[in-house]
Amino acid sequence: MTATEVLREEVKHYIEQADDKSLRMVKAILEIEQEADIDEESMEEENWDDLPKELQVLLTEAVKECEEGKVTPHARYWKNIANGSGNKLVKGSGKHL
Repeated sequence: MTATEVLREEVKHYIEQADDKSLRMVKAILEIEQEADIDEESMEEENWDDLPKELQVLLTEAVKECEEGKVTPHARYWKNIANGSGNKLVKGSGKHL
């Protein structure tokens, strides 16, 4: 049994013994959580669609590069900024070194 399955069984046990007030509170919590999930999903889609296409392309490329492991560690990035080398652009690419 997974941890989630064990937790689910424990919660079921409590629910079977809960009074009306407790059941109403649990129901309200679950309803609020479900509404929050739905709102968050639609908000993400709306926000993405509101971005300029050029920015969507750049963000998509950035995610792809991260997935391919083409990243700069945080400490090195800030060290480069401190040295002044992090602000230089690769000629013609529009990308920072």
